[in-house]
This record gives sequence, structure tokens and C-alpha cells, in this order.
Amino acid sequence: MPELTPRLTELADAYGVATQFWDWQGRHTQVPTQTVLAVLGALGIQAESDDDIEAALAEVEEAPWIRILPPVTVVSEGERPQVPVHLADGTAFVVRLILEDGTTSAVGARKQGKERREVDGVQAVRVFLDLPVDLPLGWHAVEVRVGAAVRHMPLVITPQRIELPEALARDGAQSWGLMTQLYAMRSQESWGMGDLADLGDAGAWAAGLGADFVLVNPLHAAEPVPPIEPSPYLPTSRRFVSPLYIRVEDVPEVGYLSAAERQLVEWHSDDAKRYLSLEFLERDAVWMAKEAALRMIFRQRRSLRRARAFNAFVEREGQGLVDFATWCALCQMHGSRWRSWPKEMQDPRSAEVEAFAEKMADEVEFHCWLQWILDDQLSRVQRDLVDMGMALGVISDLAVGVHPDGADAWALGDALARGVTVGAPADQYNQVGQDWSQPPWRPDKLAELGYEPYRDMIRAALRDSGGLRVDHVIGLFRLWWIPQGMKPFHGTYVRYDHEAMIGILLLEAHRAGAVVVGEDLGTVEPWVRDYLTDRGVMGTSILWFERDWEGDGGLLDPEQYRELCLATVTTHDLPPTAGYLEGVHVELRHRLGLLERSLEEEQEEDERSREEVLADLRRRGLLREGVGVPEQVEALHAFLTLTPAKLIGVSISDLAGDKRVINQPGTDEEYPNWRVPLAGPDGTPVLLEELFTWRTARRLARTVNRGD
Repeated sequence: MPELTPRLTELADAYGVATQFWDWQGRHTQVPTQTVLAVLGALGIQAESDDDIEAALAEVEEAPWIRILPPVTVVSEGERPQVPVHLADGTAFVVRLILEDGTTSAVGARKQGKERREVDGVQAVRVFLDLPVDLPLGWHAVEVRVGAAVRHMPLVITPQRIELPEALARDGAQSWGLMTQLYAMRSQESWGMGDLADLGDAGAWAAGLGADFVLVNPLHAAEPVPPIEPSPYLPTSRRFVSPLYIRVEDVPEVGYLSAAERQLVEWHSDDAKRYLSLEFLERDAVWMAKEAALRMIFRQRRSLRRARAFNAFVEREGQGLVDFATWCALCQMHGSRWRSWPKEMQDPRSAEVEAFAEKMADEVEFHCWLQWILDDQLSRVQRDLVDMGMALGVISDLAVGVHPDGADAWALGDALARGVTVGAPADQYNQVGQDWSQPPWRPDKLAELGYEPYRDMIRAALRDSGGLRVDHVIGLFRLWWIPQGMKPFHGTYVRYDHEAMIGILLLEAHRAGAVVVGEDLGTVEPWVRDYLTDRGVMGTSILWFERDWEGDGGLLDPEQYRELCLATVTTHDLPPTAGYLEGVHVELRHRLGLLERSLEEEQEEDERSREEVLADLRRRGLLREGVGVPEQVEALHAFLTLTPAKLIGVSISDLAGDKRVINQPGTDEEYPNWRVPLAGPDGTPVLLEELFTWRTARRLARTVNRGD
């Protein structure tokens, strides 16, 4: 194995692979050579010997010269696109600019200062196209004709920044909203899990108390067959939605069921509702009941209007939907781990997969239909909440990645890297690092695909919402890649073209009229937060962690908080506030072996940190001495209203007084992550109908409602 030589470092840098970094304690850390080689290997780069390294570096230098056009160009509006064309010297060519609306125009080239290079014995030249500086926002294309050969390049013009909607843009304006794990938020009509009707009802209740949004966990698709992955942050697809969230009775075709079929649906409903009283959620059993009912409804006739709407949906979603539905159908036969399928079924473009899709056309259509029903119910919730006066309505959540055996990993091929997973280096809250078991985007392949898979995913997440929360938004700048078989702390960072990733995100958000909230917690380079702010992306501020890190490390005064942010007391990776105040997270991490220090040391430090915050609240007159946990929870939220933060989020777990941890990072089966239903202070499950009547819930909501 070669050492981490200057030439290997140069090669790694060319592919955005970090060979050194600063850890969470400010220590300079050298990346092991084995890690660098494994990550380069995941990018398709052989670097096991000096000859390999030299050959790879030569390929990097020549790569732009052997292409007529770059794979894609993404620029902000008002900037002149710098698009190089590489051709043999003296070659005649014709260039057209094709705008998104179909308008075309001829384009010249700026030849002054043109560069030359010999490639495979041919003298090549580089010239830059003379593209206009005032191109409209959108997905355009550059076409180059060289004789009979035609080459196209996507040209994406993105906003410099996105602006807040009028209701939030006013000086001093501040909005509040709910934050919820939808699956855990159930009503009497839920089939054992929270669904889209529950989302609408919770939003309607909050709207009546002045809320402007409901931030929901990722609703991404899970496996269509048991066992169903409980984590909403480890989905099978980020483009499509989990049918678990369908409210069966709200599907219009229920009206065409016979009396006997209606009775069967009621029987399945009653069976699923048995799980409302259990300690933990039972996704597998709930889906079996829902699926049986939905298959009966799917077989009913559709009105002409509904049939045309379904066909239009399938046409709009295109091959991506067909691929997803085909994967779901294959799961029915072979299970949901596609890498264990027959080899010919592992390639979505194989003749065998095509033949299977034709043979199982009804099954493929069923899974397309489920996505159509979800799209219809989601859009109805969003319309209703906006009609009730919410400024934003639903804020969707976008997970960092997908399951390695899921539909996206199957359908997107080498756009996702193999042999590595995404995670996080060690930090103060998880001192052994984290492995999230997700294959990352390959930066080079994304560019070659013109960022289309990324764009389609963003569009889908924004379609029926007024905002998008991007989990681990730093992943659009760099991600922590962990080679297979290595520990999380042996990974390294891989850079992405953040100008392109953020630009496309803003373009799609601008078109949807939505806000973007970036979850920018953890180890973040300071310039990144400044960059996101300049582009109009909101940050995330968690009260417990807001300190003057560039100064004395003391608590931030409320007026020092960022204006462009979502401010909250807690998050799904911490206990609800009542539990945090009682230190349940420290005891849990000790029990699971996640602490480097002793339990006593951690408890002492945690108590000191919490008391520092509570003492500050008392000093400001927000909290009386000796009051209980509910009053402390209210005071913490009242503090947020003193900040300039545009958005304040209130966890529905805090409205209920719940104490149990939703998710403990760095664990899998050691703790029932993502399986804990909404409960009250004593741990007894709480349904929405009960919560809506609680004075404590309404009082906390009124605490954050400034009424402006």
C-alpha cells in the first residue's frame, strides 16, 4: 500500500477527497491512506501503485479535453455562463441555445486567448461560448453541431437567493408551527399509525392557534413488504412517499365498494386500530391491514375524470415512477433486498426486468396508483392548511440518503457510490462517530447525469408543501464517506459542487414558492453558514446549543440569534424537552455504551449545562424559582420569542409533555428508534382528540404565538 504521498494527495484533491481535516475538538487529523484509497476506489479510481496514481492524474488532466462540452453548467442569474468547447483545431461547429420554453437562438464563440493541448496526437483547442448574461431562470440546453454529430449540455440558471414570502419578510415578523413525527401522532381513526388525515387535523388545530406551518418527518417510501425499516431517515426512495400514510377511508373509490367489501375494509381497520394501545408502533402489521384494503379499492372502477387524472400523474412522473413501481412489484416476489435477487433482476434496464414489468403490469399499476393517492391526499392537506390561513402549510423533510437495498439504490445505478456509506465523524454527542448505512451520491456521476435525479427528488419533495427542511444540509457541500468494513471514525470527507447543489435546490424552491430550512448543526465550517444565509437558506438553531463559540463560549443573548433560521428547543435526535430537563438522554447513552466518560461525569456536565440555561431564564424574568418541568418547558419556548428568528418550531411531543427519546443516534436495534408513539408525561399513548382538549398544550402554543 503506498504512502499518502504528494501525488496521491493531489489525486485525492482532484476528486474532492479530503486527506486531512479538523475534528470537533479542533484537532488536526490525517486521514489514513487505506481510507483514501478505498474512497477513490468507490469513485472508480485505481490508486494502488505509483503507476496507477500517475495514470489517474493524467486522466484527470485530459478529461475536459476529450469532451466537446462539459456534462452540465449551473450558474446563478446575472452571471455569464462560462461554457468551454473542446475541438480539434480548425474544426467548424454551430452552436444553438435552447431555452426551457423552446425558444432557440444562435450562439457565437469567444476565441481570444484560446488554449491548446495535444490529445492522442491531435491538436485540440478550447474556446468559450458567447452566451448572454441575462438568461431567465430555468433548465436550458446548449447544442453544438460538428458535422453530423450533435452534443447537448444542460444549462441551469438558478436564483442568486430565494426570498421569504410576504408574511415572513416583514421586519420583526415571526411565525410558529408544529414539528411532528407523523407516524407517531395518531387519532381514533388512525389505522395504528399517524396518517395524512391526522396531519391535516393537527395542522387545522394549530392554525386555529395562529400557527403558520407543520414541519413533518420525511414521508419517503419504505419497503412494500415486511420487515419495514422504521427510520424515516433511511427510506427506500426519497422521491416517492410511503403508502403507510394513506387514510384509506379518504380514497374516493371507497364509494364504489360493495357492502361486503366495505365490511372487509372495516374489519381491516378494526384490526389495525388494535395497535393504538401498544407501547411501540407495529408498522408491519399496520401495512398488512392497509394493503389488503387498498388492493380492494384499487380494483374498483374509476370515473373518467379520475382515470384521466391518474394517467396524467403517471405520465408526469415518467420512468422514475415506473422504475419504483417495478421495484415494489419485484419485492413482492423476491423480497426487498435487491442485491440478493437473481442477477438478471438486479439491473433495472435488463430485458428480464422489462419482461417482468409487462407480465406483472397490474401489480406495477397498483404501486403507481398508491403514489397517485398519496399525491392527491398530500395536496389536499396543503391546500386546506393554506386556506385556513397558514403562511406556509406543510414543511416537508428531506433525508440525507437512502437504504442501500432500496428502490433508489436499484434504479439509480452508479449515480450512488458502492462500497462506502454515509455517516458522521465523532462529535461531543456521539463520540465514536456514526454510520448511517446509506450510499452517497457520486459527485462525478451526478454531473454526468445533468443533476436530473437530484432535481427530480427535490421537485417531488416540494410539490405539495410550502417549505423544505434539508436534513444535514452540509451534505450538499461535503459528506463523510466510510469505506465498507471500517469504523465511522476512519472515514473522510468528500466534496460536492455546492454551487450546483444549492443552486438547483433554490431554483426548484423558487418555482414552488417555498422556503428552505437547512439543518446546519454539528461540525460546520463557518463560511458555509454565511454562504447559505447569503442565498436565502434558513439555518437551524437549537436553544441548548446556541453559544458564542467564537468568543467566550457563553450563552447567546436572544437578540444574537440569527434572523434567517428555524429556532427550536429540541430536535428528533434529543429527547422531548421534559425528558431533556430530567437528563433521560444521559442515562440512555450510558446504558447503550455510547459515553466515553463515566455516567457521573456526564450527568454533572449535563446538569451544569442545563442549569446555566435555566438560570439565564430566571435572570430574564421568564422563569420563577422552584417551578416544575412544565413551567420550565414554557419558559424555554418563551425565550425563543425574544429572538429575531423568523420561524419557531414546537414539537408536538412537548405539547403532550412526552419524555421518551424518539431516536438515539448511533444505534439500531439497541433502542426502539422511530417506534415510540406520542405519549403523555406518564408514558401512556395520547391520541390527537385528547391532546386537542389539553389546556397545557394550548397554553404552550399561546406562549409562542406573538400574534403579529
